[in-house]
Amino acid sequence: MHLGELLMAVVVFFSIITFVKIMSSHFLKRKIIKNGHFDRAEILDQNTEVEVKKQVKYDQYPALKWGLVAFFGGLGFIVLEVLGAQYPEFKHYSSAMPYGIFFMFTSVGFLLYYLIMSKKVKE
Repeated sequence: MHLGELLMAVVVFFSIITFVKIMSSHFLKRKIIKNGHFDRAEILDQNTEVEVKKQVKYDQYPALKWGLVAFFGGLGFIVLEVLGAQYPEFKHYSSAMPYGIFFMFTSVGFLLYYLIMSKKVKE
């Protein structure tokens, strides 16, 4: 199975789940409103408001987040260049290893930002 086929399957799967979730929420709201419980119709929206509030807490320092991501992404490129200088065959490597190294370093930047912000939110 190629990467494109796998990616397409994942996108279709999550699209179907999202569509079903939206439609069931809509029909449930309609049923609540038809029964005359207007004050309870907003109960379904409270979950999304809580998620947004949590996300706002974690996104207080966007400069820190993107600074860490850029730093670790650049560090990943430096590691790729060092590996290419020491092992010339690495530059002609017909694999996804260079991309994997870069994305691992970038994800370390995101994880470090998450750890810093989760410690800050607990305070």
